[in-house]
Amino acid sequence: MRNNRPVVLSFSGHDPSGGAGVQADIETLVSHQCHSTSVITTLTEQDTHNVKKLIPQRPEDIISQAQTLLNDIDVNVFKIGLIGHYETALAIHTLLKQYPKIPVVLDPVLAAGGGTELCNEQLLRAITELLLPCTTVLTPNSEEARKLTGLTDLQDCGLKLLELGCNTVLITGTHEDTPSVSNQLFHDGRCWETYTWSRLPASYHGSGCTLAASIAALLAHGIEPIQAVMEAQDYTWNSLNAAYKVGKGQHNPNRFFWMDQDT
Repeated sequence: MRNNRPVVLSFSGHDPSGGAGVQADIETLVSHQCHSTSVITTLTEQDTHNVKKLIPQRPEDIISQAQTLLNDIDVNVFKIGLIGHYETALAIHTLLKQYPKIPVVLDPVLAAGGGTELCNEQLLRAITELLLPCTTVLTPNSEEARKLTGLTDLQDCGLKLLELGCNTVLITGTHEDTPSVSNQLFHDGRCWETYTWSRLPASYHGSGCTLAASIAALLAHGIEPIQAVMEAQDYTWNSLNAAYKVGKGQHNPNRFFWMDQDT
């Protein structure tokens, strides 16, 4: 029997603690009944508190792994997470240019939840100049949006990110000092919609990965970007609301919360 699940190819880092990176992508994609394929961009030394070290993979290996997959499997969507190194961004850009019809969801991971910087100026330029013009949906948090644009006001950031080539931008507001969380969607040259969510009490490891992977999964199922963004936020909020702790640091999203609801 031939697989009828859409396929998402994830370019992500490996998180040994299991909360973020490729593990988060796989859990989210499986939860959405997609088939998950993956290429590791960088190994990491990290726990539930913070990232201690990045161990980038060779750019030529990233390209060859992806091309081997793409020669065999029809991939519906690319999802990009932690890049970690300038040469890795160049490798991913090479692949995106070879497959321009495949939608791209980019989660611009510029810092770890614990605060460790994961992106230098050279990599930041590569993301803005090479990857953003290839991006279907960009999902920065407010701090990442400001860093990508050099601007302060989030409305200005969203519009600038559209100008840089993104089709759709969702700026998440969890890092803002507000009673509730406001996520702003930018599309077609304007702020398209603002979504308000109840602020949850904990700090979460892999929430951005979950959101971006959920959007990628929904796009793979043929859902239009605006609708995919709306549904993915609901899925992510419920994952965070059902989160659990495995270590002494941040909570892990429960990406299979719906299984508990059925019991």
